[in-house]
Amino acid sequence: MSIDLTLGIPRPRGPESLLSRLLSPVITQAQSVASARDSEVSGPPVVPASALIGDGGSDLGPIVVGLDIDPAELRSSSQARYEAVRYRLECPVSSLDEAIALRMPSPLVVYPVIDYPVDADTGITLADAAGVLANAGKIPGLSAGHPNAAVADFLAVLVHTDVGFVAQADTAEEVLAVLAGTVAALRGDDVRGALAEPDPGPLTTLIPEAAAAVREVLLGIEVPDVESMAAGLAAWGLR
Repeated sequence: MSIDLTLGIPRPRGPESLLSRLLSPVITQAQSVASARDSEVSGPPVVPASALIGDGGSDLGPIVVGLDIDPAELRSSSQARYEAVRYRLECPVSSLDEAIALRMPSPLVVYPVIDYPVDADTGITLADAAGVLANAGKIPGLSAGHPNAAVADFLAVLVHTDVGFVAQADTAEEVLAVLAGTVAALRGDDVRGALAEPDPGPLTTLIPEAAAAVREVLLGIEVPDVESMAAGLAAWGLR
């Protein structure tokens, strides 16, 4: 069933904006968190858990914690103060059960690492993995670089769940494609076409209620640099 994402007259960006706090910068040092919040489109920065250890004096505020160490070590070590909006983990599809078994104090995003077209060890597709994670109450992650066909199948699963998803993007073009593909999936349009040739026009005319519907599904996009991404999106009228 498609969702009516009505278009309308372009409006100034407000709290319901499609881009508001959407882009989460991936940083390597906890000390860089403050500067990563400069833009209004900046979401909670992604900080590796290993960078939080041994820093008991910093108050980092809301962040996404990248689990590059054993979660037990994170719980037992002296660390910076922060609010974990989400945790995130990259996981081979052969180890999804282990990721699902993790119990974290905030939602966990799991990025399935998979071969194409089907994982050689498990026979699982990206869409299969997304369904398994969503059914277990975990948030599926969409890494950059997946083929459009796999992304379209992934989105077809996620728009009918309650958990949403988080994506990665290396360029503004990839951010645009994720946005266009998500909107197309919600509206029941041609998702593969939207991913292959994303059109910013419909995105700039989404009414606030439609933008909110998109953001209930697309929880965030992890990017290497918010400033350059925001500039690229602004050139297409997305602010």
